[in-house]
Amino acid sequence: MPVPEAQPAAAPPFVPASVRRFRFLGWRLELATGLIDLGYALDGDELHEQVELGGPIAGLDPARMAALERAVALLHLIAGVSYYKTCFAPEISIETDLPDPDLAAFLHHLYTRGLAECRFVNDLQGREIAPFPSAASATPKVGPAGLGDRPLVPIGGGKDSIVTLEAVRGAGRQPLLFSVGSAPAVVRTVEVAGLPHVAVTRTLDPHLLELNRRGALNGHVPVTAVVSCLALIAALVHGAGAVVMADERSASAGSLTWDGIEVNHQYSKSWDFERRFAAIVAGHVAADLGYFSLLRPWSELAIARRFAALPAYHRAFVSCNRAFLLDRDRRTPSWCGDCPKCRFVSLALAPFLDRDRIVSIMRSDLLGDPAQLPGFAALLGIEADKPLECVGEVEESRVAMRLLTDSEGWRDAAVVRALGADPRVAGLSQATVDAALAPAREHALPVAYRKFADALG
Repeated sequence: MPVPEAQPAAAPPFVPASVRRFRFLGWRLELATGLIDLGYALDGDELHEQVELGGPIAGLDPARMAALERAVALLHLIAGVSYYKTCFAPEISIETDLPDPDLAAFLHHLYTRGLAECRFVNDLQGREIAPFPSAASATPKVGPAGLGDRPLVPIGGGKDSIVTLEAVRGAGRQPLLFSVGSAPAVVRTVEVAGLPHVAVTRTLDPHLLELNRRGALNGHVPVTAVVSCLALIAALVHGAGAVVMADERSASAGSLTWDGIEVNHQYSKSWDFERRFAAIVAGHVAADLGYFSLLRPWSELAIARRFAALPAYHRAFVSCNRAFLLDRDRRTPSWCGDCPKCRFVSLALAPFLDRDRIVSIMRSDLLGDPAQLPGFAALLGIEADKPLECVGEVEESRVAMRLLTDSEGWRDAAVVRALGADPRVAGLSQATVDAALAPAREHALPVAYRKFADALG
């Protein structure tokens, strides 16, 4: 009888607590190809992430090239969050130039706040983020890179970035659109916008998925911080002088407080992150490279009202995060119709679009489905915390539901009938409704861009 072939031994389980040191090995930028390699290690186990900028880098003067290298160095330190969270090692080492004390403090704050949700879902109470080593003294502030005033607008195929690009264009400027990857919703958005677009590709080390299967800690990371770094790099390569984000004021609201820290799924979209990151960009990358969110004064509800008036994009956009999952086996082709983000988008748009229109866009009538009632109740903070997702504040969700109770087309929908009668919804004053749709004063918009935001009113 033939002897059966020996099967390869299964890889041993990964034990996060066994990793003592997370190492930033270094980075490499290949100008001839536009390839960036970012190196990390869990003790001696190396991981390498790659970023493709889409072509060779040429024609940059010394000031811009120096700024580009500083931006790549910053990306290396921030993108490490995707690998550090596998183990939350008690020691961090940086085997290239050490950051100065200001940058080290920023990184520790970002990892602490940006990984709070990951710690929460993995029940890592008391597991603090290791301190980042730093140089002995602050480095001199950097000078300008000689950039122009063209805005670069990151897009992800969702409604917020669409509102931002159209507000910028409506004020007389032609933005350069930027994306990480080219998801179908991004491609459709670019086609409708008819604007120039550059994309980069980010490829996580495939060993990371293997580690996850073997027991590595996993959970949410502050991915917008990584995207922001990639946008800085694209801006420097293409000469844009401002990265104009589409992060709304609602992103600053956390879901709960745990282990003495606020857990906010959207931390790297928050006002706190924006202010801190903009200061790092100006002081450590290029003095003339702006970073701010055009939508910061506005709620998600106000942005949805503006998006409702842009019908050309209604068939293009997708805001369901399951359509953008890194794991392709779990990715959905469009709206999944059964997640907090799908529910919130339908709720936010419903006061400004009729029922048939929303059903045709999302391919489901979530507000008319009684099975969705618990999920909508959580958005309204009724007997549940706000979901750990990219959704609006509890108060504005209640305002949206309150508006639907006065809508002839929506008041009989099953979810609206059930939740609209709750005193926390029915008892809202007109002043509360008005405040949810009015801009806030907390923002960092340069004077030249304030009229852009005014166009949202």
